[in-house]
Amino acid sequence: MFFSLAKNSFASRSVFSYYTRMSTVAFILIVLSAISHALWNLLVKQSRDKTVFIWWMFLCSGSMLNLVIWLMPQPFPQLSPEVSLYALAGGACFVFYHLFNGRAYRDGDLSLTYPLSQTAMVYVPVWGILFLHESLSLFGTAGVLLILAGAYTVQLRALTLSEISRPFRNLGNSSVQAALAAGFIYSIGAVVDKLGVSQFPPLHFTYLLVMVMFAFFTLNILRRRYRGRLRAEWQASRHLIFWSGPVMMGSFLCFRYGLQMAPMSYAVPLRQVSLLAGVLIGVVFLGEACGRIRSFAAVLILSGVCLIRFG
Repeated sequence: MFFSLAKNSFASRSVFSYYTRMSTVAFILIVLSAISHALWNLLVKQSRDKTVFIWWMFLCSGSMLNLVIWLMPQPFPQLSPEVSLYALAGGACFVFYHLFNGRAYRDGDLSLTYPLSQTAMVYVPVWGILFLHESLSLFGTAGVLLILAGAYTVQLRALTLSEISRPFRNLGNSSVQAALAAGFIYSIGAVVDKLGVSQFPPLHFTYLLVMVMFAFFTLNILRRRYRGRLRAEWQASRHLIFWSGPVMMGSFLCFRYGLQMAPMSYAVPLRQVSLLAGVLIGVVFLGEACGRIRSFAAVLILSGVCLIRFG
């Protein structure tokens, strides 16, 4: 449905065909988004009740976005049915991505499920070429493949053929299936996201997206199992919640402004710089060991980033 909308919306436009390289501004915005993404994931990691903390984080960032929108001198742009549909679909995709990822990480080995959740980068360039009329240069394609390899490698336990192929030998495992579903649904969300920011101001589309995601998370948090946990998490982690709001808002806005100016096929893989930032944060602030595999993955990702930017 949304792919046909994409074709109808952009079949007569050639704007995407000009985006064969990424501008410096778009590159900087997406890298800043990736660093912010790593930071708010660090805050989630330090929280006690992570599902409830994420709800508080969306409440805080959504409140800040409401204030920003209210202070804007221009009125809120008129919503079209198409943009409303993109916001609903994008929000739903990203919520289901988090839910599938959560299920995969809860029930499966991280080294088994994490690499498979990164398979969105396999689909994203395909969707970009087929439905958004994007094109990739030879160096850009090599950069995307290197970033994919780095993202896949970062949680492996060893650099051996058996370990690299291990996730694909467990396709009947429910956690593996959830991780693959997470990667696929994220790729669909990325297409919808690109369509949204291409037809609506990124600030206002981000606001719509956050409100939709907050509504979905609120429906989840209203279940009986979460009674009493909102207040408890606020009391335990309110200082982290205050920090998480602006960090998440900055991550969301930087990415969507960058996504408006860059091919989706480059922007989504480039955001994996968050893995480099996450490794660095873990080593410097949490005392985690880097290890040879993480170092190798970091080199792959950094090489891919350089090819995307300078190739």
